[in-house]
Formats: sequence, structure tokens, C-alpha cells
Amino acid sequence: MMPGSKAEGEQRWPQEVGIIAMEVYFPSQYVNQTELEQFDGASAGKYTIGLGQSRMGFCSDREDINSLCLTAVQKLMERNKLTYPEIGRLEVGTETIIDKSKSVKTVLMQLFEDSGNTDVEGIDTTNACFGGTAALLNAVNWIESSSWDGRYALVVAADIAVYASGNARCTGGAGAVAMLVGPNAPLIFDRGVRSCHMQHVYDFYKPDMASEYPTVDGKLSIQCYLHALDRCYQVFSTKARRVGVLEGTSLLDGASAFIFHQPYYKLVMKSFARLMLNDFLTDRNPDYKGRYAGLEAFRDVKLEGTYFDRNIEQAFLAASKSLFEEKTKPSTRLAVQVGNMYTPSLYGGLASYIADNTVESLRGKRVVLFSYGSGLAASMYSLRFADDRTPDSPLEQLVSSLSDLQARLESRQKVVPQDFDKCMKLREETHHLAPYKPVSTVDHLFPGTWYLTEVDSMHRRKYERKPLSDTVSNNAAGDVNMAEVKRQLPVDVQQGAVVNSA
Repeated sequence: MMPGSKAEGEQRWPQEVGIIAMEVYFPSQYVNQTELEQFDGASAGKYTIGLGQSRMGFCSDREDINSLCLTAVQKLMERNKLTYPEIGRLEVGTETIIDKSKSVKTVLMQLFEDSGNTDVEGIDTTNACFGGTAALLNAVNWIESSSWDGRYALVVAADIAVYASGNARCTGGAGAVAMLVGPNAPLIFDRGVRSCHMQHVYDFYKPDMASEYPTVDGKLSIQCYLHALDRCYQVFSTKARRVGVLEGTSLLDGASAFIFHQPYYKLVMKSFARLMLNDFLTDRNPDYKGRYAGLEAFRDVKLEGTYFDRNIEQAFLAASKSLFEEKTKPSTRLAVQVGNMYTPSLYGGLASYIADNTVESLRGKRVVLFSYGSGLAASMYSLRFADDRTPDSPLEQLVSSLSDLQARLESRQKVVPQDFDKCMKLREETHHLAPYKPVSTVDHLFPGTWYLTEVDSMHRRKYERKPLSDTVSNNAAGDVNMAEVKRQLPVDVQQGAVVNSA
């Protein structure tokens, strides 16, 4: 039985509010980062060693933000045997905008039609990669408020991250994470310790509505990420001590895991090392014979001057390596093999961490999460795994539902960089094109995946779902009918990159 809110009809503060179930979706195709280095003419190891990435998932013209969310929501409902009338709030966090007015949430309401449930609060929330976190926190706040009607909240974080050809394209990715939120959860939000940092800055943004590609100031974006991390960690640590969540002097020792928004693996490593730097600079009696051995020369540095200091970075990467491998590396599986999913990136990390553990190893443990969205918005908060030892407990169900994560990653199909490049050009040339009928094969899609079938002359989108009983073929995304693409393009575009790439 799912932990239910039906028994919570009394007028009282709901207990142990948190994440009850999770569903992760990522594309069925990927490109190998080593092969992409060679195709792009990049130096050997730039994407793999320099950024720490292995594979990158991507979508053909058959998938968009609506289809990703449809797939994640329906699979979560089916896997957990939920009915749509049980959902009282549904909110989507995304920065993948295909309509300036109509929210993705309204498209998801198609799934509710047969049930007759239209009494569902929530819409879309947008601020770069932070939208999923904002949606999740809104769901928790709703359940803990006088507005709560006793039903579950459903949160979907989803995005398609694509970049123009060049050295940033390797940091793309795509995916969706759906989360069921309610009381008596196996993964419980700690109350009173959330911290945030909000600031106006142009580090990464999307001012061109005719393009999927962002405008990025890479160096500034890294600085903003690390600065927001510093501020959130400092405020969170203070609040954690005040409410008793943190015992001892260091949060690094008090929490079992630290999970970060993961644009790429190496930034996650640097982020964990950054937390140790924060602790070192505030520790009144640093242990120079233990954790901080060899770091004496950095005692008087100022945080604001260390963002790009290679000596400090390398020193604290080395000092924090063993702790990083214990507390953070298990959360990086999806990020390394799928890429930056934007809003679901942090929650893909949470799913990876759960999948890497057993019920016994998770019981009672606390994890700290850091969410960042450019522009900027950031937050740090903590979750605690329940210590329920009853057979078939909600925690066992949650862990079991994610146990196939690695198998699903391995079941994907590798696409050669040449076909990946064609697919990116196809998306670029047909972005917001209407009318348009997608030309990529659907054979490669996972069973149960929703996909786009048509965009009519009024930009209305239609979708179908691949049957759960279908098998996956080896047809690649590059297997498209280029003559059909050319026929659908406007005359002034027909001599463009898509035709030339055939």
C-alpha cells in the first residue's frame, strides 16, 4: 500500500512530509563523449577527463518537453498503482519553453480526463535549472498549509538541454523526474533549515525565443554557482545548528550525502571541495595533522578571491577526495551518463544515490541537496530517510522502483556523432515550425514513451504513446527522411543546414 493522505483528514499538521515515489525518464539514445571529442576536433580527454562526462542523452524531433513530462507522469502513476483522483496538485518545473502562454501542466491534464478529476492546483515554474526545486518546495508548502485537501502533490522536473555546435554542445542532456509528495513519506523534508540565495545576474539566459540555444557567460556562470553555494551552505549550517539537525562542528560529518545540481561531473567535485574550504576557513582549531594537513598556507584567504585559484582548487580537491567518493560520487551516475538535464539534474542525482544503496544502508540517513538556477536562484535543504523496518515499507518500495536505473541506462542505443549532429541540425531548423510532422523513427523509443506526431498550422501539438509491449529496434535517430524534412521547410530555409547535412 502507498503511504496515503486519506487518513490525514483531521485538521492537524501533516507529519513527515516528503517524497513518496520517484520516476526517472531519459532518452533512449546517447552519443559517446570520447567519439564526440574526435568528431568536434577537440583535444583528447577534453569532454571525458576535463569535464568528467561519459555519455550524453539527446532527443530527436519526436520528443519535446510535453512528451517527456507525459511519459514520466504516466509511468509514475502506473508503477505505483495510483489513480488520478488521488492527485490534488500538479506542478511542472522547466526552462524548455515551447509556448509563451500555455503551460506544460495543461497538456498533462489529458492524463486526468478519463478520471474526471479537473480539481488540480499548480502550473509551471520557470527559472533556469531551479524551476524543479521551486515546484517541489511549492508542493511541500501546499501540503503543510491550510489549502491542503488531503491529496497527493505531483511534481515534474523536465528539460531538453541543447547547445549550438561548438565546445558547449557536449554539456547538453535531457530527461524528466516525476516525484509524488505527501505525508508519511520515506524521504522526509527537514523543517526550518532551508536556505536560499537570490541575485540578479546574466550568466546564462535564453532571450531568443526563436532558438533552443542559450546565451552563456561560462566563467561568470561558474563564479555565480560557487558564490551561491558558499552563501547557501553558510546560512544552512547556521540554521541546522539552531534546530538541532547538525550535531558537531561540520555539516560534512553530520550528513551522509551531499547532492548537487550537476552541469558536469568536474563541477560537482569542485563544489564538494568548496564545502571543505568553507569549513576550513571557519574552523577555529583546524586539524593540520588530519583533514586539513598541508593546507596551512590557505588559512587567511578570502572566499571571494578563490573562485578560479587553481592552487586552492587542487589542494582542496585532493583533501576532500575520500569524502567526495563516499558522500557525493554515488549521486553522479545519471549526470555522467545522460548529461545536464537542467531542472531534473539534482533529482537525477538523488535517484542515482538511492539506486546505489540498499534499504538498510539508507535508513535514518540524512542527505543535503544544493539546487542552482542561473539568473540566479539557489537553495540548500536536507532530507531524511525514514527508519521504517516494516515489510514492504514505503522506503523499500522507493528503493525497489529505482533498482533498474543502471539496466535502463545500458539498454539505450549509441548513436554515432555524425547522426547526432544531423539530429541537432534537424531540431534547429524545425524549431517552432508549423505545420510540421516529425520525421525521425519512433522504433528506438522505450516502450511507454509519449512522442510527438504532428504540429498543425495553428501550432497545436498532438501526441501518441508507444505501447508498453513494444520492443526497441536498433534504428538510430539519424535515420530520417531528409526529402520529407526539405518539403516541410519554408522555401528560404530549404537550402539550409538540414538539407546540406543529408
